[in-house]
Formats: sequence, structure tokens, C-alpha cells
Amino acid sequence: MDPIRSIKLSWLHGALHDVTQELARSRFSFAPHRWRPAINAYRCKSCIRICVDLAGVERSRIDLTVEPLRVVIRGSRDVPEPTHAEGRAMQLLAMEIDYGPFEREVQLPAEVEIEEVHAEQRNGLLWIYVPLKP
Repeated sequence: MDPIRSIKLSWLHGALHDVTQELARSRFSFAPHRWRPAINAYRCKSCIRICVDLAGVERSRIDLTVEPLRVVIRGSRDVPEPTHAEGRAMQLLAMEIDYGPFEREVQLPAEVEIEEVHAEQRNGLLWIYVPLKP
């Protein structure tokens, strides 16, 4: 193969890789989109327990709003990518993990004690404890 042609093909491959990476990273820049994290919600005797799948989301990036008949969870997750120490990604093989801003609303079947709501993160899950009004 001609060395000049090989250099041009290498440059073209690198340029296409850079464009592909930028498009993948900025997919939410073109059209604002909020993804919806998966939840499990349980009505117990004296409370409602909501489990939200938020793997990779830092606690400081989660906004929890509780109203008498609904709970709203908002926030943002960064693109999960290899670190610089692991080396630059050479090729995007799959991109299935949602990232960017998220929002999930849960309608509650009864009024709740807003002041007593608390949440904790365990193993990538956000557990929200919502006590029911007597």
C-alpha cells in the first residue's frame, strides 16, 4: 500500500472517531431529553418505600422533592467513560447506559408526612422512606 494513502486513511479514521465520540457525548445537546430511572415502589403498613436505580449518580447531584401526594426525583448522571488512566477509548462498541439529566415522578396513593421523609443510597440504589399520614 502506498505510504501516503495509508497516512490519509489513518487521518480519516482518526477524524471520524473524533466526530463519532463528540456526537455520542453531546446527544442531549441537540434535543433536550430527560431519561427516566427505573423504580420499584411499595406500599407498606405505615409508609411508602421507593427504590430508584441511580447507579453512578453522586448524592450531591440528586434533587428530591416531596409533596403531599407525589415524589419527584431529578438530577444528572455523567457519561460513564474510561478514565484517562485506563487510556482513551479507541472505538465505541455500545452505549446503552442513560446519562445526562433525569426526572422521575411517583404519584402517591395517600397523603404523607413530608417532614419525616428520608433517603439513603445503597449499592447504586436510592431508597426513599415516605411515612403515611395516620
